[in-house]
Amino acid sequence: MKIALAQFNPTVGDFAGNSSRIITLSEKARQRGADLAVFTELCLCGYPPNDLLERPAFIDRNQKELKSLAKALMIPSIVGFVGRVKNGTGKSIANKAALLCGGKIAFEQSKMLLPTYDVFDESRYFHPAEKQQALEFQGETLGVTICEDAWNDENFWPNRRYDRDPITELVEQGTQVILNISASPYTIDKRALRVDMLRSIAVHNKKSVVYVNQFGGNDSLIFDGASVALTPDGKVAAQALAFEEDLVLFDTLTGEGEIHEQPRQEIEYAYRALVIGTRDYVQKCGFKKVLVGLSGGIDSAVVAAIAADALGAENVLGVSMPGVFSSEGSKRDAASLAQNLGIEYMTLPIGGVFDAYLAALKPAFGRRKEDVTEENLQARIRGNYLMALSNKFGSMVLSTGNKSENAVGYCTLYGDMAGGLAVISDVPKLMVYELANWINSGGRELIPRATIEKPPSAELRPDQKDEDSLPPYDVLDRILKAYIEDLKSPQDIADKYGFEIKMVREIALMVDRNEYKRKQAAPGLKITSRAFGSGRPFPIAQKFIP
Repeated sequence: MKIALAQFNPTVGDFAGNSSRIITLSEKARQRGADLAVFTELCLCGYPPNDLLERPAFIDRNQKELKSLAKALMIPSIVGFVGRVKNGTGKSIANKAALLCGGKIAFEQSKMLLPTYDVFDESRYFHPAEKQQALEFQGETLGVTICEDAWNDENFWPNRRYDRDPITELVEQGTQVILNISASPYTIDKRALRVDMLRSIAVHNKKSVVYVNQFGGNDSLIFDGASVALTPDGKVAAQALAFEEDLVLFDTLTGEGEIHEQPRQEIEYAYRALVIGTRDYVQKCGFKKVLVGLSGGIDSAVVAAIAADALGAENVLGVSMPGVFSSEGSKRDAASLAQNLGIEYMTLPIGGVFDAYLAALKPAFGRRKEDVTEENLQARIRGNYLMALSNKFGSMVLSTGNKSENAVGYCTLYGDMAGGLAVISDVPKLMVYELANWINSGGRELIPRATIEKPPSAELRPDQKDEDSLPPYDVLDRILKAYIEDLKSPQDIADKYGFEIKMVREIALMVDRNEYKRKQAAPGLKITSRAFGSGRPFPIAQKFIP
């Protein structure tokens, strides 16, 4: 049997658009001689639909579109959708896969394992499958699973999340080919883990495994596609592109398929994730153009480069907003960056407005010394400028704070945190430098060398450097990863790295005390195992000290 792995970029709630892509790709699969086209998890409605699932009209539309789609397809296809279930208790809907064949819905299988961790909350909405049912199709026995159903292999995971293994249950029914339709978000280093896990399933069960994953960005989540088919000996026989719509064929009889090249470096993979995440967030929210405040620093430079790549240089406006403490080098670097990227550029000084603020507040401040208040005023003036331009031009503001800064609160509410999307809010500071160097690779210098080499500074007071307030970033980033992503205690971190426990505890306290800022921040693109936002619902008002 020839199976087409068909991945595309669905938009949540765009039933007409998603159906159109399914029809187009299924026809392409038919023309190329495929017997079956396999699409991705909830591709009909888009993933993740979240609380749209609580709207009866949304569920009804799923059922209506699925029936119409079945009549339109010229080749048997497996499609993900939301369907109703008949049961006495529990949820009334399920995350389902359907075989559309001969103009009708020929088979349905619900998802059994419902993830409820990190960004996933599927138990909130769905009723789990009570059993797995093998599918007889054109002389072969297929096992249809949905995303998490494949992530519980006892031969791979030392600690499993669930008591049941849908794949084992299907193999016991004589399944010859295991299919997994997925919407698995990208995170750093996940692609190798994913292939290793699928290889374990193939080898231990001596079955071919076909895994089809969606690509594109929906809100904070980024999906990389990279659909893959493996033979029973664990060989990768088919591989779709990463971060692009693609269709590849896999022959279950010969074990042969099409392999499309993947990015080799993890930093390139991460960069492409940020590009597609930015493009889809901006465009799916109905915007065409974006604004980026250009300080001459590394963070805004990387965000501007990502934006230009994602949306086209003609759709990006860089805004320099120099103040009294802005260095000539930073002004020059901001202008050079804009020229190198080919983006529109304007300069709006903040000095006069800052002076007016100080004069207006002087009676209230009295003789109190200048402190962080005056620093934050400058950042908030810049935030106001950008939001005014956003209103006037109908462009989305991209905020430029990185994960390291956001973690410890080295950012200003309603200032540099203002915007519609926080592009690198899940990118640690050291990785920002990696991205900058990759952007400049291949003989191009888009980001000025001076921007990369100079010490990072907010330039909100004379001779200010980030390290005046924070540990060096090679120290800070290790502490933050261990504390935020690995959930290690300050003592564990100090013991592992030989850091002073007092410093580690201070950093941990900064992370916890600044949760209130992050709750008000723009949505960010998730690329690490644990990002700030929906996947990390820590309380704001709390007094636990680890």
